[in-house]
Amino acid sequence: MPYRSPLLEAPRVVAPPEGHPEAGVPWHWGDPFAEQRTASRGVVVIDRSHREVLAVSGQERLSWLHLVISQHVTELAENTGTEALVLDSQGHIDAHFVLAHTDGTVFLDSDPGAVATSALPKGGKQTLLEYLEAMKFWAKVDIRDATGELALLTVLGPDTGKVLDVELDQAPYSVTALPDGGFARRMPWPTRDAVDLAVPRAQLTQWWQRLTDAGARPAGMWTFDALRVESRHPRLGVDTDERTIPHEVGWIGAAAHVAKGCYRGQETVAKVHNVGRPPRYLALLHLDGSPEITPETGDPVKLGERVVGRVGSVVQHHELGPIALALVKRSVPAAAELLAGGGDEQERVVQAVVDPDSVPGEHAAPGREAAQRLRG
Repeated sequence: MPYRSPLLEAPRVVAPPEGHPEAGVPWHWGDPFAEQRTASRGVVVIDRSHREVLAVSGQERLSWLHLVISQHVTELAENTGTEALVLDSQGHIDAHFVLAHTDGTVFLDSDPGAVATSALPKGGKQTLLEYLEAMKFWAKVDIRDATGELALLTVLGPDTGKVLDVELDQAPYSVTALPDGGFARRMPWPTRDAVDLAVPRAQLTQWWQRLTDAGARPAGMWTFDALRVESRHPRLGVDTDERTIPHEVGWIGAAAHVAKGCYRGQETVAKVHNVGRPPRYLALLHLDGSPEITPETGDPVKLGERVVGRVGSVVQHHELGPIALALVKRSVPAAAELLAGGGDEQERVVQAVVDPDSVPGEHAAPGREAAQRLRG
């Protein structure tokens, strides 16, 4: 049965439209633009309790995880975290999750429905839990679904510290245990002052009340996504397709380590980093807001008649207006006038331009430079 947050029963709350990727949690609380402004100038709390949580414990938890995920975690200290991926054998992204290492356990939280390509000869998709269990072999680790134990709330805004009664480390991904169970984790996005609270699921509504009583404004996933798009952080399955590699969406370093070996898809990660450049990049598009239409996720981005990209997240931002993330070919001129959208009669096509700050600079490719030196 699909998840439905108890906060959807609250007065004034508005649920996401049918089929929306954030189904199950509040979309907004009556005034999404005011909620976004408060997130930029004050403090809001957002229900993200639809995220799934896995827990990995046991003596070999770090050395084993190091072998099956994209991030370097053999020395992940207690009360710290990071981001990581599971890739398929070609280096395409299967799953993305955020880690928190605390009290002898590594918690992995992901968007709902996280899957990975099976390592068995028959292939196919498995849930992330099934995939990790299949990769356990004889390692001294225990893996459990902790979604029923912990629910995620996110607090955003420069006044975050005023509504939290726990002292947090300032370092990104630092983790602090909460007195009644769960943990707080500093996050570097979608704003620099973001904090994820993994609270006991049975206490979700009590935590929500505690935070709002302390001054946090209720906000929905519309606000979270607007700020996420502004900061150019992708959502897997919305801003990515089946061909996406980590380099295209900014997950090298943040979620994928280029130097460590042993994980599936590592050859692609190292090759593109060392001798090439990704074929696409994640662009922030400014959309023409004069027509009352917007493109949809999966619509094409065109330069003239040529398809040069794919639309991902589309949001209405309180300052920037209609904006979107899109995977765009690197060959597209930075100042090009594009068209984004589709439909049977092209009924939702609008003009779009790439935000210049989202155009990547030239990456120094050590392997390519070495080859050039050999050729003289």
